[in-house]
Amino acid sequence: MSSETTDIELLALLRTGDHDAFTRIYQRYWESLYRSGYAILQDADVCDDIVQDIFVWLWNNREKHITDHLAPYLHAAVRYKVANVIRHGKIRSEYVEQAKANYHKAMEGDHNTELLELQEIIAQFTDRLPTRARQIFRMSREEFLSNREIAKQLGISEKTVENQINLTLNKLRIILGGKYFWSVLL
Repeated sequence: MSSETTDIELLALLRTGDHDAFTRIYQRYWESLYRSGYAILQDADVCDDIVQDIFVWLWNNREKHITDHLAPYLHAAVRYKVANVIRHGKIRSEYVEQAKANYHKAMEGDHNTELLELQEIIAQFTDRLPTRARQIFRMSREEFLSNREIAKQLGISEKTVENQINLTLNKLRIILGGKYFWSVLL
């Protein structure tokens, strides 16, 4: 396998169960994925776990056509996992505010065309949601509030918040047709 094998070629080989292709993808992206997670969380162990989880997921789902744009897809997966860590308070509380600031700073600096397109689709989708659904979705995905915090602020049950987020994500999944969905779980 040539060192200049494209991501599309590697993904095609990966779908057939090619271990060498998986190793090449791992070697090509591990460090940049780790660095992007670490830039936000500043926790080496958590970032290592995040990147390992992503590669385990990639291997376990290798037979599916996930994407043709591997780098943006993997980096979106890191952002999702990082946001999930922040959202669920799995990092020390003194790092939460810094992690949120780092996350937003990283998002502002990303000029990836595909990401910008995805953000526009999500913004348009979010703007069309009913007021309460839009409010809950933004509190969850943009402010990184937990379901409990959202429920408390809005005076509704956690179950209502959870149901509303799931309903919104299911609608978004349909609109995106699976192409970008994993990256929008943020």
